[in-house]
Amino acid sequence: MINLFKRDKIKMILKDKIIVITGGASGIGAAMARRFAAEGAKKVICADRDLAGAQAVADEIGGVAIKTDVSLATDINSLIETVEADIGPIDLFVSNAGIITGGGVEVDDADWQNIWDINVLAHIRVARILVPKMLERGGGYLLNTASAAGLLAQIGSAPYSVTKHAAVSFAEWLAITHGAEGLKVSVLCPQGVDTPMIAGVDTSTVAKDGIVTPEHVADICVEAMGDERFLILPHPKVGEYVKQKGADPERWISGMQRWQAMLTEQSS
Repeated sequence: MINLFKRDKIKMILKDKIIVITGGASGIGAAMARRFAAEGAKKVICADRDLAGAQAVADEIGGVAIKTDVSLATDINSLIETVEADIGPIDLFVSNAGIITGGGVEVDDADWQNIWDINVLAHIRVARILVPKMLERGGGYLLNTASAAGLLAQIGSAPYSVTKHAAVSFAEWLAITHGAEGLKVSVLCPQGVDTPMIAGVDTSTVAKDGIVTPEHVADICVEAMGDERFLILPHPKVGEYVKQKGADPERWISGMQRWQAMLTEQSS
């Protein structure tokens, strides 16, 4: 149960606020949209390249759907300009859209660029526009979805590991650089979540500590934002793994090598 003080903090962050969520058509984004609306948000904007899916979620919560491909700077610019001109100043922007690309050194440049555009540059392009606006208005909130892979590693996917590490690093930089100026920053780092992203993925590589629901992730995000917590971990054991990695990187690498060998043997 959330205590009354934290409930008041949550209301300050979410109630009567204008919130944009990319990847809002399904999964974590859709669950966040529903939860934020239930918390009394003034308007929730579901941005997604799947306009029909985004519209279905928006219709359900009295929100707005805007077709957006976050790999395109022009779409991000248009999204922010449209919301601020037609609805109002954005209080909370959730950079949630993301993809996974399997493979290692053989992945070609085009696929690397695509996942880099979506998982990293989209966050940077949003911040480039919104951070100056938010600071001028006295503050704002950026919630960026990364992954436990951004703190640890993703077996079977170099592009996902690298881009999610970069997403975490950029969120850290934002918090360090602008936190004292009123910008609130959180980064979401789950393991496996029951979303379309993992539909074609070997879940043994993404769900060491179980697969949680998008609704659970949304609940954890709301609670964490009530504390203005930077690092949001729907799978608490991830925090323990990060400590182990920092305390003894050599042992951690050896452990990950053993886990990969075990998964390879199981799949052969």
